[in-house]
Amino acid sequence: MTDQWLFKSETYDNCNCQINCGCQFNLPSTNGYCQSAYIGHIVEGHFNDTPLVGLNWAVLYKWPGEIKDGNGKRQIVIDERADQAQRIALETIVSGEACKPLSNVFSVFASTCSEFCETLFLPIDIEADLEGRTARVEIPGILKSKAGPKINEFTGEPFHIALARPSGSFEFTYAELGLGTTSVTGDMEMAFEDTWALFCIHHFNQDGLVRERSRLTAWLGALW
Repeated sequence: MTDQWLFKSETYDNCNCQINCGCQFNLPSTNGYCQSAYIGHIVEGHFNDTPLVGLNWAVLYKWPGEIKDGNGKRQIVIDERADQAQRIALETIVSGEACKPLSNVFSVFASTCSEFCETLFLPIDIEADLEGRTARVEIPGILKSKAGPKINEFTGEPFHIALARPSGSFEFTYAELGLGTTSVTGDMEMAFEDTWALFCIHHFNQDGLVRERSRLTAWLGALW
């Protein structure tokens, strides 16, 4: 029987591109190579009968060139609070092994990686305000990251930028954008400052991306 699962995560992503990340705008990367840190908190989720709500996760990626050219490197970090069944379930999902091929971001990125580091089980301290476009993350001994909204240089106020992807995306239907700073040590050593930060709801199941309107779009109702 095919595994039945749901993964709904409030996710913060910081990569080394400028705020017009080529992944979303069908452009080359800013620097000619890609590095990225995804960190999330599961608000709804299960893998068959194994509950996943409340757990945190992270996936770190590095590519020597454009993502499409492959030869990437990946490391998964799973919340140390997860029990053995939850660890297996969550690692299976974020490794991209539990869905139709290329139907979500984990599967697509896995297909471009050739080196897979040992999965780590560590505390993942994440505070993220998706609507406010702020985040603070620490994984002891591995990662520190923070993010905030881009600031309008003329007014000094937060500059609101968002992306709607009702079709064509394997990652999200809507995301808020800001700027982040991340440093990573260990097998995935990397660092970038004031670069692309994305705040979204990752909503996947065994068939791929669940295309429904994100709660982050609630503010749009005030315009009509």
